[in-house]
Amino acid sequence: MSRSFLFLLGSARAGGNTESLARAAAEQLPAGTGQRWLHLAGLDLPDFVDGRHAPGQPEASGGESQLLEATLAATDIVIASPLYWYSVSSYAKRYLDYWSKWLRTPDPEFRAKMAGRTLWGVTAMGHTEEVVARPLELTLRQTAAYMGMRFGGVLLGSATRPGQVLEDEQAMTWAKTFFQRDAPLARFPHEEG
Repeated sequence: MSRSFLFLLGSARAGGNTESLARAAAEQLPAGTGQRWLHLAGLDLPDFVDGRHAPGQPEASGGESQLLEATLAATDIVIASPLYWYSVSSYAKRYLDYWSKWLRTPDPEFRAKMAGRTLWGVTAMGHTEEVVARPLELTLRQTAAYMGMRFGGVLLGSATRPGQVLEDEQAMTWAKTFFQRDAPLARFPHEEG
């Protein structure tokens, strides 16, 4: 199966530093690699309501249906979210919350279908200390572990004003090879040896 990347842009505005960093990394993908880009803020996706234990969950429609289809069509899912309060943005979190529904409705095989795919993160942050992005990394790593996915890691860039991430030499160097790495199967910390 050829690789197909789904880039989910979780910023409140288009064209920000996180998107610029994700696009710089995507430019390095081999020719012919599938890429689909979705701005989560622009999708018709209502706030998630946990109705897993209520009868008659509504079928996916609108933005939810579009996200579900795009997610299942991708071999590699990239959460490109700025670091907001030390984790993913509300748009990215809402997308991941919908996975709770998709585990049961409309396809109880969602988890099995996601197993073996790769989850990646890209973030721009207003700090130079990488440790402040650890909660974002753990959110994505734990999600991948629960789903039986591979985890490619998080590409980090530092920026506080528009376009500044392109001046982060370390981030731009890392972007050149970020998606070329072999992503290991994600494990929960107590499982790692």
